[in-house]
Amino acid sequence: MSTTKKATAAALAAGLGLVTLTACAESGTDDAHGGGAKTVTLVSHSSFAVSKEVWEEFEKESGYRVKVLEDGDAGVAVNKAILTKGNPQGDVFFGIDNTLLSRGLDNDLFEAYEASGADSVLLAKRPLLDKQDRVTLVDTGEVCVNYDKKYFAEKGIDPPQTFDDLVEPAYEDLLVVENPATSSPGLGFLMGTVAQQGGDRWPDYWKKLKDNGVKVVDGWDQAYNEEFSGSAGGKKAGGDRPLVVSYASSPPAEAIYSEPQPAEAPTGVSTGTCFQQAEYAGLLTNAENPEGGKALLDFLSERTFQEDMPLNMFVDPVHKDAKAPEDFARYAVEVPSPHTMDPERIADNRDQWVKQWTSLVVK
Repeated sequence: MSTTKKATAAALAAGLGLVTLTACAESGTDDAHGGGAKTVTLVSHSSFAVSKEVWEEFEKESGYRVKVLEDGDAGVAVNKAILTKGNPQGDVFFGIDNTLLSRGLDNDLFEAYEASGADSVLLAKRPLLDKQDRVTLVDTGEVCVNYDKKYFAEKGIDPPQTFDDLVEPAYEDLLVVENPATSSPGLGFLMGTVAQQGGDRWPDYWKKLKDNGVKVVDGWDQAYNEEFSGSAGGKKAGGDRPLVVSYASSPPAEAIYSEPQPAEAPTGVSTGTCFQQAEYAGLLTNAENPEGGKALLDFLSERTFQEDMPLNMFVDPVHKDAKAPEDFARYAVEVPSPHTMDPERIADNRDQWVKQWTSLVVK
């Protein structure tokens, strides 16, 4: 996502009865299964959000209460999980995506466990790069440039649709992106430029973006909710960038959480800039409550959780029987051919590409 992961549920769901990372209560009460405190701890990025009734169903099914710990953007959260793997903060990590998966696997971040719902996943049961069932596929989505429809209509300029469009003079000083060293959508966008431009040409492309006034910030929340003129948060914060790296599912989020709901979303997607993203969850090595972690991974694969994700984290479910809510489907943006990259290529080149990007764009 997310997502989705996402015009972040943490921001958009405020006051709507959704349980976000900061709203999840720690629990340590007795339950029907006996034995005192039965808590399972989920570590995730700051866009994780679940409906209250969904957690209640998990608690009823399993006997475990859930504590959720926020660790910032997904890139930061993954790095911190690796640094603390000897004494992990929790039992399950959610939100490591296909651009970062090999880093987690290479650092033995996860214990092997095949979730009970793995056979219901639409995509391959075992993700590429992992033949040991160390992670469970939970959702998919696309990282894409989003645009502020009102801005481009008022200026009489067509919004960009491709990577090549973004370096044109008409879009000078309009784009804000996230740092790929700290942000998963930022990393996804970098991978998209590499996939589209090629391994030899992408540095020159980024030089052109820099010359065209691209702005770089650390994470998605700052980019979308502060800098982007098309988001509800950006309008309040005085954001003046009408182009932002976000998700294909961000426009539905903007529309669904508007009052009243508009006929169409106020933001659009430059579909030629999209990169396919997939998110995974895994049982953390040395987890204090591995049995609770396994129960939670099972639940993340079930239809109840899967159908709850679209309107909370604005990502696409992977359960073969899960159906997207009507509102989500109404505003959904179709991305016919997102850019992709072989995970082996990502694993072999990611860190060097990020270092090269940093020297070109930031330093």
